[in-house]
Amino acid sequence: MLQAKGRVTAAELAEELEISVKTARRDLEALAMAGIPVYSQAGKGGGWSLVGGARTDLSGLTAAEARTLFLLAGPSSHVTPEAKTALRKLVQALPETFRAEARAAAAAIKLDPARWGTTSWAPPAHLDVLQQAVIDGVQVRLGYIDRTRSETQRTVHPLGLVEKGTVWYLIAGTEAGMRTFRLGRVRSVTLTDDPVERPADFDLEATWQSVVSTIEELRTSFRARVLIPAVAVPGLRGQFGTGVTVTGDPGADGRVEVEIGANSAEAIAQQLAGWGRYLEVISPDEVRHELGRIGRQLVDLHGDH
Repeated sequence: MLQAKGRVTAAELAEELEISVKTARRDLEALAMAGIPVYSQAGKGGGWSLVGGARTDLSGLTAAEARTLFLLAGPSSHVTPEAKTALRKLVQALPETFRAEARAAAAAIKLDPARWGTTSWAPPAHLDVLQQAVIDGVQVRLGYIDRTRSETQRTVHPLGLVEKGTVWYLIAGTEAGMRTFRLGRVRSVTLTDDPVERPADFDLEATWQSVVSTIEELRTSFRARVLIPAVAVPGLRGQFGTGVTVTGDPGADGRVEVEIGANSAEAIAQQLAGWGRYLEVISPDEVRHELGRIGRQLVDLHGDH
């Protein structure tokens, strides 16, 4: 309040904070004893002020740090009421010279995770309680739908949460070791009183990168080689992402050899079918045969009769 208003009386502070004037005066004196540069001025128009005209930044942020923080936190405030409240409070803790820029930074970015043609997504139902479990360091009992669509009950040690795209994942310790749970499959969460057993060397960033590497390897375990015009390679990357590798220079016909990866020959063929004559599969035969099968089905269904 001293920083926001420049000067306050003990009575104004007492009214704002709903405490007695005596308590307000005692707390102001305690600030001074703690080393905060505050001083009082008696008489009409007097009150308590920060030395230097409120130049002390109680948040400890520089102007650049405040701007960066609000740039990052601003988009979150459009989603979470708590984030909006936190930003309002933080603005009041900043020096007056920082506030206008901080407010502008908070409103400078809008995140819209919905892809074109889709609607906005809602956070997973149990995200809040799992966030609290991670912060409090307590084990939880999960009701979880596995890959066979069967619901199981398991007690896990929540270690961290990751949002990838529009999908949330829980990294947790289990009796079988570290596991990753997709929050969309969580059906129930029950907090326990038992503390989390957190590995001393656990690092969420490193653990998630290891998970990503493993999943990407599984997603691209089946490989195929194709010939495609060099100018069309970005379109192929739009379908297969990091599973696309250009393995040679363009030939005389302008085509390049590209290796692509997916989890099966069927998955590759289904995504390549729309390219028609624009793309030629060199190998393996499984993909070529699957493309031929798809082509025959299309001719039988849509060809001239």
